[in-house]
Amino acid sequence: MMTAGLAGCGSGETDVERPEQPSASSSTPETSDSETDRMDIQIRIDEQTFEATLTDSAAARDLLAQLPASIEMSDHGGVEKTGPLASSLSLDGQPEGADPDVGDVGYYAPGNDLVLYYGDQSYYPGIVILGRMSGDAAARIAELDGSITAVIKSTSS
Repeated sequence: MMTAGLAGCGSGETDVERPEQPSASSSTPETSDSETDRMDIQIRIDEQTFEATLTDSAAARDLLAQLPASIEMSDHGGVEKTGPLASSLSLDGQPEGADPDVGDVGYYAPGNDLVLYYGDQSYYPGIVILGRMSGDAAARIAELDGSITAVIKSTSS
């Protein structure tokens, strides 16, 4: 039926090329939507488990490539837990800095640190927002005093 509609729109040469193009483009969005829209991670601290979804960015993809990882994290300023990553993350397409919200997962580029924001941190150069923790994760992390060990793994297929 598609070929008949295309035959009425153009010459015989065009008919041969056009059926291949819609077929290729119709399968590409399905694949990219399902693979790039959801980049889920699990963060385990002691006996507690937290879920987070990363945004589709070069930095987030770099983080996923390093998982699973166990990260020793320290408390900073009563607003965030930070810990060093094994390798730096790409800053391609990222602004100079960011103003993270409570519940954001971030990256502090100058220190090469993964950051879990549980309090109000204002704009600061070098901050990259990687994604967002689910539910009451930020409030539960705020209750954890001092240093922690976070075991982080990808839960996306």
